[in-house]
Amino acid sequence: MKKIALATLLISGVLLAQMPMSNSHKEMKMPMPYQAVPFNKVEILQDGEAKYFCPKCGMSLPMFYKTNHAAKVDGKMQQFCSMHCLVEALNSGAKVTDIQVVDNSTLKFIPVEKAFYVVGSKKAGTMTKLSKYAFGTKEAAQKFAKEYGGKVLNFDEALKIAKEDFNKEQKMIAMKQAKMAQKGEMIYHKKCKEIKKKFDSVAQAKAYIQANNICPDVKGKALQAVGLYLYKR
Repeated sequence: MKKIALATLLISGVLLAQMPMSNSHKEMKMPMPYQAVPFNKVEILQDGEAKYFCPKCGMSLPMFYKTNHAAKVDGKMQQFCSMHCLVEALNSGAKVTDIQVVDNSTLKFIPVEKAFYVVGSKKAGTMTKLSKYAFGTKEAAQKFAKEYGGKVLNFDEALKIAKEDFNKEQKMIAMKQAKMAQKGEMIYHKKCKEIKKKFDSVAQAKAYIQANNICPDVKGKALQAVGLYLYKR
C-alpha cells in the first residue's frame, strides 16, 4: 500500500491534465491543481516555441507554476515545473547558474538564496512525493507551514532532499511515462496527422503539435501522452 500511495503522489504531476493552450494562451478551462495560477500571473523566463513547457518532462509551466524553478543551463535560460526537473538539469553535467524559484507570496521569481522552502506540506508536490513550495520571507513560509504542515528549510537543505530522492522518483516517473507513451501512440494514430519529424524533448513535440495543428482537439493528458510517444519513438 505504501508503494501505491507513493506512486500516486509522485506521479501526480504527470497524471494531472496539462493546460489546454489556445493560440492566445489565455485560457485555462480544466480543473486546476493547487500549483496552477491564472495565466496573466505567470512569468515565463525562457524563450522559444516550447517556452510554456518544462524542457525536462514537458509538463505545462503555468499548470504547475507555484513549484516552477528557472536557471541558466550552459548560458541559456530554462524554466522547470519543479525542483525535481531542476535536479535533472544539475545531474546532466551542464553548467547551471542563476537559479531562481517562484515566490508563492508574490508569484514572482526570486533567487533561491533568498527563498524559504516549506518541504513536506499537505499540498501536492510536482514530480515528487514531498512537496516543496518557496516563499520570499520566513514569516510567509512559517504561516504556510502552520496551515498545511511541513518544515521550513533553506534552498540547500531542500535541494539535498530532492537529490536524495531523485533516482527513486525518476524510476517511478519513467515507468508511468512509458505507459502514457503507449496510450499516446494509440491517440496519435487515431486522432493526429502522420509526421516523420524527430524531437529532442517532450516539450518540443507538444509545441510542434500545437503550432501545426497536428492533433486537432487533443489536449491535457492526451497531449502529454502523444508528446511522450513522439519523443520516445
